[in-house]
Amino acid sequence: MIPSFHAYRLDEQDGKLTADFVELALDDLDPGEVVIQTHYSSVNYKDALAATGAGRVIRRFPCVAGVDAVGLVCSSSDTRFKQGDAVLVTGYDMGVAHDGGYAEYVRVPADWLVPLPVSLTMYEAMALGTAGFTAALAIHRLEQNEVTPQTGKVIVTGATGGVGSLAIQMLAQLGYHVVALTGKDSEHDYLRSLGASEILNRNEINFHSKRSLENPCWAAALDALGGDILAWLTRTMQQSGAIACYGNARGVELHSTVFPFILRGVKLLGVDSAATNMVLRKQIWQRLAGELHLQNFERITCAVAFSKLPEIFPKMMRGEVRGRIVVDFSVGI
Repeated sequence: MIPSFHAYRLDEQDGKLTADFVELALDDLDPGEVVIQTHYSSVNYKDALAATGAGRVIRRFPCVAGVDAVGLVCSSSDTRFKQGDAVLVTGYDMGVAHDGGYAEYVRVPADWLVPLPVSLTMYEAMALGTAGFTAALAIHRLEQNEVTPQTGKVIVTGATGGVGSLAIQMLAQLGYHVVALTGKDSEHDYLRSLGASEILNRNEINFHSKRSLENPCWAAALDALGGDILAWLTRTMQQSGAIACYGNARGVELHSTVFPFILRGVKLLGVDSAATNMVLRKQIWQRLAGELHLQNFERITCAVAFSKLPEIFPKMMRGEVRGRIVVDFSVGI
């Protein structure tokens, strides 16, 4: 019998977002075949958008927040999972239309679960979480489009964020020449420690050029920002360059011309980590546990108690968080 437990739930009252810790029973959660005792979750930019109301992320209220979770199976009506199995879940409708990972117990459809790879600890799984999965999926998409370490430099925008920090490490580990784009002068040493070969100051670049094409610089790009920076990337790609796009922190609109695509063969690749099919999802997690297994998680992670979770969201929205925040459930509310 699972006792009542704490969850961080978002609601709406008179058109305004509310967010607070609440006490729930298992029957209060959305249905699913598998119940998990949560050991760790993480904080992604999507979580901060949802919890602060800065983005139209939540599709129904009330909803327990959190797009990631890892833990042990408590009960399962699906034969693929049994009590005591270590499992993780990221994406799908977690934390936006289905009660998510910011709860001491999580109940989800069995089809959403990935068995925890044996070479990953639960902490490492959430140090990666949606951010690490997105970074690895973006690299996979680039590789599918003939990007290799020999084709040229790879630029990573939003370099100090969760996806960016992990992507730099993964790319460097694979032998790529990585260029980090950042507006934070104080973080250059941090980015070099992750494996960045070059660092560009975002504040010294004119992103509003009227030219349709500029000097070709990059064989590939991983972009978390969108907006004017994504438009600049399209103009500065090499012939047959590829851009993996997975974020919109700089804006949702893209003002460009067709010339990068028809004169240089630039490829713009969308990366949707939430809806990735399970076959590919398991393949990417196996890569994260294998050739992309990072050795220095302590460089990019900070653990916070579940009770301190609300303090993180405004800091992330102000750009004051670097790397990954792992939420530790071993300390109660």
